[in-house]
Amino acid sequence: MKLDARVQAAIEIVAEVMAGAAADRALKAWGQTHRFAGSGDRRAIGDLVYAALRTGGGAATPRAAVLAGLAGQGLPPAGIEALFSGARHAPAPLSEPERAALGEAAPALPDWLAASLARAWGDDAGAELAALLARAPMDLRVNTLKATRETALEKLAEDGIAAEPLDRPPTALRVLAGGVDVESSAAHALGLVEVQDAGSQIVADLVDARPGSSVLDLCAGAGGKTLALAATMHNAGRLLACDTGPVRLKRLAPRAARAGATIVETRLLPEDWLDGPAPFAETFDRVLVDAPCTGSGTWRRNPETRLRLTPEGLARLTALQARLLDAAADLVKPGGRLVYVTCSVLCEENEDQAASFLARHPAFARAAPDTRLSPRATGTDGFFCAVFAR
Repeated sequence: MKLDARVQAAIEIVAEVMAGAAADRALKAWGQTHRFAGSGDRRAIGDLVYAALRTGGGAATPRAAVLAGLAGQGLPPAGIEALFSGARHAPAPLSEPERAALGEAAPALPDWLAASLARAWGDDAGAELAALLARAPMDLRVNTLKATRETALEKLAEDGIAAEPLDRPPTALRVLAGGVDVESSAAHALGLVEVQDAGSQIVADLVDARPGSSVLDLCAGAGGKTLALAATMHNAGRLLACDTGPVRLKRLAPRAARAGATIVETRLLPEDWLDGPAPFAETFDRVLVDAPCTGSGTWRRNPETRLRLTPEGLARLTALQARLLDAAADLVKPGGRLVYVTCSVLCEENEDQAASFLARHPAFARAAPDTRLSPRATGTDGFFCAVFAR
């Protein structure tokens, strides 16, 4: 495919994303209906789509987003205009307003969200946002139930996957080449590694899940942190993973089997469990609330999610987070710990939520200073973690 045809394909895919589709799924669907496009074409179109979402995510139309993405990649206005020729498979010619706007930066965020980031980072907000919208690396977690870091690196190398260890945490590896299919590797099939951002591994370590203890992962999803907890517990103790999403939770059992995480139990909670009696008859040494959140800390992986964030949506999430924390507080043994985690960088979901919880629950106190991670500060996705002791 020529570049102009790739640009037209990107416009069509960005339109699907702006209509509500996830970017990765929209790209996959386009590839399935355009079998003539080779792997190089699909990869190049994906780059155009993500450039549009990162650079032109605040644009009003799919064409405007792609135009901003092209400009952000350094293409000069004359070169961009040449691609919009109206020829077969090429985008329609630029309108006068589009031509006049060439080279102008699209707003990255609405004003209310920009103000929220400024509150979190002050004068560093611009630099932090730029890092949040950059391309994300691929990180792996070495599964210490089955491998050391050295043996995992050797097995990955056998499949031609180059990776390097990170300083923090000691289980983290970073893949050195982009576009690598780690999940098709022997190292992954054997359960030696899992795809998991280093920041997610760091906050899982902060749970301090010890061998022989009882741990509740209250919002486990597909179980990435659950598997990390099983490894730190050395497969000794009780580890209960819960979620209200049956599709998400169903993915955990085969993942746990591959990882050799034998202590993992799963329990599907009803959607309305917060409105009824607690579905737990016991209390736990550690309770992890990996709360539903805006996902603002993962914008470099899912840049389209910021297009759908509204003040009303944020308010609904913070209300749910508070209810989850209140329910979780009753499930912590005396002397135990409650660990609150988000993959958000917004104070409303993080520091504000932690302070409000302590005000409502005087039986708890901070067990450690809050942890905040970000691409610029720590080279990881954005995460927040607060640890409370009962």
